[in-house]
Amino acid sequence: MTLSATELKDLELALADRLYLQVAGWHLYLGDAGLAQALAIECAARLGEGTAICARQALEAVLVPIGNGSTRLPLARLVPAGQLQDLEEVLEPFCR
Repeated sequence: MTLSATELKDLELALADRLYLQVAGWHLYLGDAGLAQALAIECAARLGEGTAICARQALEAVLVPIGNGSTRLPLARLVPAGQLQDLEEVLEPFCR
């Protein structure tokens, strides 16, 4: 399944304000962290696999640089468990 440029941008905007990563009790929304576009691209590449698989695999694929960038962690390790369900809800309309 392929998204148009407009649909990809819509997905990015939906992710930017709804999903966040959590570090030491702080919430950093993906739009503020500059990660919404990368996650949207990874999700768009996996939409044909269904929302649950797409969400999990995309979160694992986006690597977040920590500190000076010498260490990178999958976004999945920085996102609270409840955010996975939110990501699936955001993806639902795009998987149809």
